[in-house]
Amino acid sequence: MKKERVIMLADGQSFYASVEKAARPDLKDKPVAVGDPSRRSGIILAACPIAKSSGVTTAERVGEAMAKCPELVVIRPRMQTYIAVSLLITEIFESFTDQVEPYSIDEQFLDVTGSVSYFGSAEEIARQIQTRVLLSTGVWTRCGIGTSKILAKMATDNFAKKQPEGIFRLDAANIEQELWPLPVHQLFMTASRMTRHFKRMGLHTIGDIARMELPDFKRRMQQEMGRQSDIQAEYYWQTARGIDPSPVVSSIRSRLKSVSHGKTLRSSLYGRLEDIEVVLLELVVEVCRRCRKWGYIGQVVTVGAAETDGKRGASFSRQVTLQEPTALSHEVAEAARRIFRRYWKGMPVTHLHVSLTGLLDDSLMQLTLFDDRIRAFELEKAADRIKDKYGSDAIVRASSLLQSGVARERAGQIGGHYK
Repeated sequence: MKKERVIMLADGQSFYASVEKAARPDLKDKPVAVGDPSRRSGIILAACPIAKSSGVTTAERVGEAMAKCPELVVIRPRMQTYIAVSLLITEIFESFTDQVEPYSIDEQFLDVTGSVSYFGSAEEIARQIQTRVLLSTGVWTRCGIGTSKILAKMATDNFAKKQPEGIFRLDAANIEQELWPLPVHQLFMTASRMTRHFKRMGLHTIGDIARMELPDFKRRMQQEMGRQSDIQAEYYWQTARGIDPSPVVSSIRSRLKSVSHGKTLRSSLYGRLEDIEVVLLELVVEVCRRCRKWGYIGQVVTVGAAETDGKRGASFSRQVTLQEPTALSHEVAEAARRIFRRYWKGMPVTHLHVSLTGLLDDSLMQLTLFDDRIRAFELEKAADRIKDKYGSDAIVRASSLLQSGVARERAGQIGGHYK
């Protein structure tokens, strides 16, 4: 008989704020949030429980949060530190099981089916994890336990986060009693729009969906959303019942299909072609660098942009197929400039995006009669090694030193936030 799976989702409470409070013992009993204190219009990325008790929420503006809680301590984010702490937590999880799948920087799935005979029950493993992570990082971990990833996720979000001990098991024994009475918007991946659909269908709780037979639910969904809704119907019906056969995958990286990079811009600064093309080139350089890092060359260049003059708006996403696959910046840049100049309507640009698809292994490269592509490739890889060692702004193109350049600013950031 096949052993029932034991899946866990471990979530770091107020992760960014917890890391900052661990680094600053003097802030232990103070309300702390992570955001840019110099920009009151910026958003709160994380808030500790003390701050949340004063009404501070994530994604609200810094100024609004400080109005609610005048004693709030706002700390500028340090993304590189958070990534390092997250990787340390992963190592702790891997001491219990080799099946660990990151879901986000502060959430990770663990399959501990084979670990319970050695470390004890899933609850005992969760308590050991909580202790080790707290002592190592200062982050309190909440653990949801289930027989599937979807049950573990809903156990964490709906129950473990609200329990003083931070642990909750959700399985066939208690799903009807605990999960099904919850309002339908608490079903995983049910946003406001889908919630409105369900309420119009008379489905107000998760149990209202779970207790229906699948054919009946599909029929109701078709009446509400059309015949194309069968796949959605099956997904929500299975989720309500906790059905999810997907495994915990320790290595989530599969073969890449595209490499891309984008940048949101202030339209007041990017109305001239020469300024826009500075950023376009910087995006190309980063895309090509990533391709070389992961061993790819690509044949299809895509450029996307959004533009507005304050009254009108337009956007485009167009692509061109190159004669030969490449990861050379000058070859991709030439194609990107052609695309942009052809489809840009002349209004100030608010967003720019470049991607390279049609990826192939870079171990084979087509030679040409007039260009030494191998030498150019080796030169760019040499520059990559310098950037890897000394930072991405160790070598920049002269155009990036212009006022319109953003490469140096981005070098100090991860995901748009300070390292």
